[in-house]
Amino acid sequence: MSLIYLLETSSTFFIASIFILGLLVGSFLNVVIHRLPMMMQREWAQQCQDLIGDTSPETEPLTLSKPRSRCPHCGHAITALENIPVISYLVLKGRCKQCKAPISKRYPLIELFTAILSAVVAWYFGFGAAVCGALLLTWALVALTFIDADHQLLPDSITLPLLWLGLLFNLFEVYTDINSAVIGAIAGYLALWLVYHAFRLVTGKEGMGYGDFKLLAALGAWMGWQALPMIILLSSLVGALVGISLILLKQQHRDNPIPFGPYLAAAGWLALVCGESLTRGYMNWSGLS
Repeated sequence: MSLIYLLETSSTFFIASIFILGLLVGSFLNVVIHRLPMMMQREWAQQCQDLIGDTSPETEPLTLSKPRSRCPHCGHAITALENIPVISYLVLKGRCKQCKAPISKRYPLIELFTAILSAVVAWYFGFGAAVCGALLLTWALVALTFIDADHQLLPDSITLPLLWLGLLFNLFEVYTDINSAVIGAIAGYLALWLVYHAFRLVTGKEGMGYGDFKLLAALGAWMGWQALPMIILLSSLVGALVGISLILLKQQHRDNPIPFGPYLAAAGWLALVCGESLTRGYMNWSGLS
């Protein structure tokens, strides 16, 4: 019995396999979330140095694969056995093997979070081309969520390939037809672009970044223009509730910006896996069905 046949015929084995894959990808996403903003900042600094003719020696190269992950406290290089998703954290009791300094709980939580989302996607789509694209979209949204939460930054190196990848899948009508996907990409970008400029015209302040426009354009490319009203409504509602709650709890000053990317990402993922159910529920609730 081949592995492909087993994945195709046994939903339990397929979902379990995707869950394990999600743990591994989640471990890699921890690296992306931590290093990609640092890599971008170094690139910007290097460009500034080049403009002013600064010939200072370059710092140690930093990529997603080099140097190896190290303990920030003692510099101990993390071995493969110490980097097994979730399990290594539990075995080490959340501490560095060398210096016993605490390891952030965020790392295993992101791994587990990615694995759970991946398993839900596998359960919803089943074995086939659609699950491949949906997993890629899910993993990209996880990375964008935490990068934006940490740095208020949605890297073009993730959002733009995500947009083109959505159009590519929909050339074969995997999630929607190509016309809806192209219109969705255009309408997604323009919708927030217009909100941004209207808000700036009225208040003199910038309400969001250009990364938000590109993320919504990418979601429109994946799911079509029909999904955009739901995504905008869900993200705005959740963002407003969280923002007001943080202000009331004095965890956030009203003048401090709140990243919108995580809410867009969450709304986009919900639209991907349960968009039809949400639309049907709204129609029933509003009496439009």
